[in-house]
Amino acid sequence: MNSLGPVLLAVSQGFSSIKGGDACRLFHGRGQTYEGLGYLNVDWFSPVLLVTLYSEVSPADWQGFVAELERLSPSAVACCIVQFRYKRGAPIEILWGDLPDINVALEQGLRFGLSFGQKQNIGFFLDMAPGREWLKRRATGLRILNLFAYTCSFSVAAIEGGAKTVMNVDMSKAALNVGKENHKLNDQEHRLRRDVQFLSYDIFRSWKKIVNSGPYDIIVIDPPSRQKGSFMADKDYARVLRRVPSLLVEGGDMLACLNAPDLTAGFLTEIIECELPNAVFIERLQNRGDLPEVDSQRNLKMLHYRV
Repeated sequence: MNSLGPVLLAVSQGFSSIKGGDACRLFHGRGQTYEGLGYLNVDWFSPVLLVTLYSEVSPADWQGFVAELERLSPSAVACCIVQFRYKRGAPIEILWGDLPDINVALEQGLRFGLSFGQKQNIGFFLDMAPGREWLKRRATGLRILNLFAYTCSFSVAAIEGGAKTVMNVDMSKAALNVGKENHKLNDQEHRLRRDVQFLSYDIFRSWKKIVNSGPYDIIVIDPPSRQKGSFMADKDYARVLRRVPSLLVEGGDMLACLNAPDLTAGFLTEIIECELPNAVFIERLQNRGDLPEVDSQRNLKMLHYRV
């Protein structure tokens, strides 16, 4: 029996949910809800099916899996690719079909550019959808600070929600350039000229510039968990939080995010209580239903505070 049978069953059932085209996860092995299958995810980015492998699979199981996956796939799947995250450079391979020249993730009417095979990360984090929706719902007329902006999906959501201004800060100029393209993908180019800024700075060396552009009504903090030479969450998150009072208006909102499986929500709440004693906890945003986790402390943490 093919050890990947449960994956095929889950993906086959999930195909019924892709009619609208919105990006989703069809199989979330990394959540450890399927014993022995924590090394595999399957995502849908219309019209591309993305299989992500975090460790090697036996050739016999893999060949049978690919053949059956192709047989089960509806006509909406124009191409299926696999990314080998356990290999150096995280290369991709086309399993069948033709990869489109332009690839996007669709989410509640918004579009976000994807880069398959260029880097380990494809330029978009599916699990952050609840955070983007949270910001879009409350952004009208407000000034937003997006720290560790990456490809600016929060910025796109904020502008869609009617934000007055957005300041995006990330040390990667290349990522911010992708962010600009994401705004253009969503017909927001006219807002780029006056309302959306991009600062490709090391945050810890650029506080003066960031502060001078404020104050802000909402701050989103979504750092990498561990990025050697730039940010280590267990040591550096507190350094960011200390700056919040100088950045945020009184009574402003903060969405503090952390995607580090070995750091719990308790870690984040403790340092927030220490560095921002006047911050009031409002809620932890609920994670996506298609990314179930055996241990809720290991998945993405998105905590809303009023400061």
